Amino acid sequence: MKFEGTDDYVATRDLTVAVNAAVTLERPLLVKGEPGTGKTELARQVASALNLRIIEWNIKSTTRAHQGLYEYDAVSRLRDSQLGDEKVHDVANYIRPGKLWQAFTADSKVVLLIDEIDKADIEFPNDLLQELDRMEFHVYETGETIRAAHRPIVIITSNNEKELPDAFLRRCFFHYIRFPDMETMKKIVEVHHPGIKDALLTTALTQFYEIRDQQGLKKRPSTSEVLDWLKLLLAEDLTADDLRRDGADALPRLHGALLKNEQDVHLFERLAFMARRQR
Repeated sequence: MKFEGTDDYVATRDLTVAVNAAVTLERPLLVKGEPGTGKTELARQVASALNLRIIEWNIKSTTRAHQGLYEYDAVSRLRDSQLGDEKVHDVANYIRPGKLWQAFTADSKVVLLIDEIDKADIEFPNDLLQELDRMEFHVYETGETIRAAHRPIVIITSNNEKELPDAFLRRCFFHYIRFPDMETMKKIVEVHHPGIKDALLTTALTQFYEIRDQQGLKKRPSTSEVLDWLKLLLAEDLTADDLRRDGADALPRLHGALLKNEQDVHLFERLAFMARRQR
């Protein structure tokens, strides 16, 4: 069971090595990187390449670790008891399996994506240590133990919004997705926009990397944003000549796809103003 990338996802060699190492070690793969660098999509492509079903657990700031195991619906049970419903005598009727439960009891091996784990409370990763390590957990209301019939491939993503506990990190295989260089980005673009003219692509990516490297930028544009920008350029049928700027025009065409806050727009407007004054 080896992951080598897919036709729809350009995976660098170090990334494929990381995925396969985590699969071999049967440890969760913790993937970090800038937002928009394809961390979530990686899990989906691993599932597609290995012909496995994917179960996605999207973490929010209010998500609790126990929700991944199961939830006990006490309110519904109380309501049914007041109505005299017979099913109230079986507590199992009020247990709602979470994403880990679904992954553990699946008929075959699955990919379990725990997406953006750093959004949750700092204790969230520690609360899952035993379950991810032993691949089992106890349901106190029913007295049963849920064990993984087929150990899932666990992929955990983080945008580095907060540090993760050392005890959690020790149980993971770690990989940081570096931002693609120009040549890798061209391969990624070719997957999404096949046949794009080389002159347009080179000019656009040159501008894109110049923007990313600009000092003082609050939010650097990501891979997903450059793909959106190129889609707009193609829709407007723009050429490489249309994109070329002089010093007095620091903002790129259709810059709203790349610059996502007013501070960064104002930064490039100030650069253009300074360039005009120096003429």
